[in-house]
Amino acid sequence: MNDRSQNTSKMGQNWTIVIFGFLALALSFSARSSLGLVMPVWQEEFGWSASFISSVGATGLIVMAMIAPFSGRIADVKGPRFTLNFGLGLLGIGCGIVALMNSKIMFVIGFSFFCAAGFGIVAVHVVATAVSRSFSDGNSGLASGIALSGSSGGQFVIIPLIASLLAFVSWRWSFGVLSLASLALVPCILNALSGPNTKKAGQSPEQVEKSDQPRSSMADDFLYLVKQPVFHALFWSFFICGITTTGVIETHLLPFASYCGLPPLPSATAYGLLSAVNLGGMILAGWLSDRVNRVLLLATIYILRGLTFVVLASLPGQTIETLYIFAILFGVVDYSTVPVTASLVKSYLGLRTMGLAMGMISAGHALGAAAGAFAGGYLFDLLGNYDLLWTASLWAAVGAGAIVLLIPLKPKRDPEAPYQTAPAE
Repeated sequence: MNDRSQNTSKMGQNWTIVIFGFLALALSFSARSSLGLVMPVWQEEFGWSASFISSVGATGLIVMAMIAPFSGRIADVKGPRFTLNFGLGLLGIGCGIVALMNSKIMFVIGFSFFCAAGFGIVAVHVVATAVSRSFSDGNSGLASGIALSGSSGGQFVIIPLIASLLAFVSWRWSFGVLSLASLALVPCILNALSGPNTKKAGQSPEQVEKSDQPRSSMADDFLYLVKQPVFHALFWSFFICGITTTGVIETHLLPFASYCGLPPLPSATAYGLLSAVNLGGMILAGWLSDRVNRVLLLATIYILRGLTFVVLASLPGQTIETLYIFAILFGVVDYSTVPVTASLVKSYLGLRTMGLAMGMISAGHALGAAAGAFAGGYLFDLLGNYDLLWTASLWAAVGAGAIVLLIPLKPKRDPEAPYQTAPAE
């Protein structure tokens, strides 16, 4: 096979990884979202309280956050192929247990442990590592944006399917289909990531795993990361990202719309619009990260996100159209931080520790989300309105942008990070 044929085959295989990464995230995030869909059914069928079901879901989120750094480390050591297949296997088993459950203990084991472990492994940091290993710098941004957009965009197909099965067949079929789909992806990803699948400039898994250098321990890699100012800038900005997205908006946007007197169906439609725009926002951010300075791009995204809270704060007394405007503006800058952050981790901290670094950063996002969700409820109970929450979110997002601007505009090659790449800006 000539060089042109080999390159064509390699590029096709790389984009196959993007496709299956998208599907894996779509399944993982859809399974997480399905809990809210079936909660009323379980309350009626089993007599379970909403607090019990919610507590199981919350436990799953904690398990997911705890496992994220370790799944990232597994991706560094074993490679994304093993890691994603392991996570999909756990997710498939967990959804299968939930589909067959008839007791609380089966629900806890299936969702809070097996599914939650799968959520923590089949996650954006592992898929980002897989894509980064498969594309050279200058080409990985768009690929990452497309693959990672499965975390939001893929749900537009899967969630309606789950809802249809729930309405017309049984909730057991909903989780059964999720289980079968997760397990069916295992051989697909096994094939997609088999053999050499990356360009030399992108640092292949073979280079990482077969280097003459001895593999450092997780403790050594952890210490290396926490000594890097760039890691702290990305970690704390992503912590704030979790506060202002999953914590504040995903938790409190619809209650705020209700507080403003807006009807539930149009408000839910606005939230769906936000999620749809997320898909385009992630792909656009990934495309831009290949073409503009990524430090300035990420800082701009955070600052623009902060400004969208001005629109949201003006919602009381306005029509539903104002909520739609906010949904569009916020959707563009919601998940768009993810591919840019992943690209910066790859170039500034290196592929050798990218899985662990992204896992730790993702855990920070989850902790920020928990803080934002709690703070929103606490401030509303204390003040009887959301005014302070939106003001705090505005300045928090602007602060995240300021933190990002502390990162040097161009990465400097670190002799302690032999797999670090330093592309020209």
